Amino acid sequence: MSRSSKFRTNWLVHYSQLVDTWRQRANGREDAEDAMHDTVVGMLENGIGTIDNPRAYMARGTSNRLISRYRHLNVLDFTPLDDVSEAQLPTAPSADDGLRFQQLADALMEALEALPPKCRHVYIKHRLEGCSHTEIANEMGLSRSMVEKYMTRALRHIQQQLQCHAPY
Repeated sequence: MSRSSKFRTNWLVHYSQLVDTWRQRANGREDAEDAMHDTVVGMLENGIGTIDNPRAYMARGTSNRLISRYRHLNVLDFTPLDDVSEAQLPTAPSADDGLRFQQLADALMEALEALPPKCRHVYIKHRLEGCSHTEIANEMGLSRSMVEKYMTRALRHIQQQLQCHAPY
């Protein structure tokens, strides 16, 4: 019997043992079976002959999938839309929000105007127009390093000027 054909049948022996083990560890039988199934599908798609230890591969793969599923369920807390009261639904922005936005926009304009022209130009080209540092350097006849320095200076200045608008 070749190594490849041996592994093709050998992993089936481990499958039921591991499903029983994971059923005891997982929240439910379905979670363990789903995780094991996903692992086996991955194993079959990648070729069983390339796996030296199918039992270890299935155990680790199932463990990783159960951990991912647990994290996903605990991180992404959601409430069905039908269970949300009307008071909890988002409403139109308040007049206060519009005022805060305008104040922030004005502060940003003031911060940009206070920058030296080359710093302002680099910031606008990079952040607002999406140009790379290399493109800006070529356009302005500067080294890439100098463009990075101008960008760093602009970012520090803007951060300092907009500090009072930060929510924290």
